[in-house]
Amino acid sequence: MRPTLDRVLETAVYVDDLDTAEAFYAGVLGLEVVLKTPGQHVFFRCGGTIVLTFLPGVTRAQAGKGPLPVPPHGAEGAGHICFAAQGPALDHWVSHLRAAGVAIEADFHWPNGARSIYVRDPAGNSVEFAEPKLWEIPA
Repeated sequence: MRPTLDRVLETAVYVDDLDTAEAFYAGVLGLEVVLKTPGQHVFFRCGGTIVLTFLPGVTRAQAGKGPLPVPPHGAEGAGHICFAAQGPALDHWVSHLRAAGVAIEADFHWPNGARSIYVRDPAGNSVEFAEPKLWEIPA
């Protein structure tokens, strides 16, 4: 029998500038910085999840040796991350993001009635804010 998984603990996006990533994820979105290693990464807390931002070239070059033997990883091109937000909060997010100078790329309702808004982070990653009912996940 296969063991079960109950949630995503962390997710990563790859960025080209850690300072602008921190300004966006902490400054604009309000996520708490939990770990920062200049020239490598900045990690943020989002509720019970951690959002990792890495410089991809540095992350791919790590040897996976030493006290923290994490295997190399990384990605090329824009990624995607989606934050859960309830319907009434989405209007507030639209206003907040626009006031911060962040363009709304898309704002629409899915066939099941869930709403999503999309923006781009400074590295070009697609950042979505969506109602959990998009995936039939209870609020």
